[in-house]
Amino acid sequence: MIKIGIVTVSDRASAGVYEDLSGKAIQETLRSYIKDEWSPVYKLIPDEETLIEQTLIELADIEKCCLIVTTGGTGPALRDVTPEATEKVCKKMMPGFGELMRQVSLQYVPTAILSRQTAGIRGNSLIVNLPGKPKSIKECLDAVFPAIPYCIDLLNGPYITANEAVIKVFRPKA
Repeated sequence: MIKIGIVTVSDRASAGVYEDLSGKAIQETLRSYIKDEWSPVYKLIPDEETLIEQTLIELADIEKCCLIVTTGGTGPALRDVTPEATEKVCKKMMPGFGELMRQVSLQYVPTAILSRQTAGIRGNSLIVNLPGKPKSIKECLDAVFPAIPYCIDLLNGPYITANEAVIKVFRPKA
């Protein structure tokens, strides 16, 4: 079974002040993209750097999620520390993911330059930081998902088959 970690980083959602629509948006988007059966490993946590680090380590090392997608905590506010936590737990950073997400988001809002999304690799897991708004999540995943299955292939992860009617992924011809 393919396991995908979904982490919502939000003080208010984790305290029950409002519903976590961002985590749901990630699940819905990935369900439309991926043809294979997969299981989400969902976490809703506050903006605490140590807790974010522990959660990413658990999902990568213990749960063995091939992909871990975070939402929230990527802005310039003092409590936005998701990229810092991601960088601390990853052996390799993948800056192209953040660069592309910002480029795509700038087509919609000029404040996309304030976003600090990134991606990195921990063991056999790809960790991708997404913004916190459901609409932005879909826009960013539409941009970066075409490279995700091949990246997971390169990490010796499970082969992910995309729903080609929804999104086309890139794998080099063998």
